[in-house]
Amino acid sequence: MAQNMEPLARKIIKGVLAAEVVGVFGAYILFKKMNSSQDFRQTMSKTFPFLLEVYYKSVEQSGIHGIREKDQEKWLDSKN
Repeated sequence: MAQNMEPLARKIIKGVLAAEVVGVFGAYILFKKMNSSQDFRQTMSKTFPFLLEVYYKSVEQSGIHGIREKDQEKWLDSKN
């Protein structure tokens, strides 16, 4: 019985590992796009504000400050 479970367990582990790799790769692409495009950050602020907040906090923790303020200033100017 234990030998019959081994292939299934390996498939499950491989599936979980593949899902994690895809998730990390997707997060990297999303971060890279947010880091390079203020317009995309504006879209994210309307669609997924919690993800934008995670982006701002991670950038601020890495020592880069002022991105949030520049974004808010540009977005307020574009409304007027």
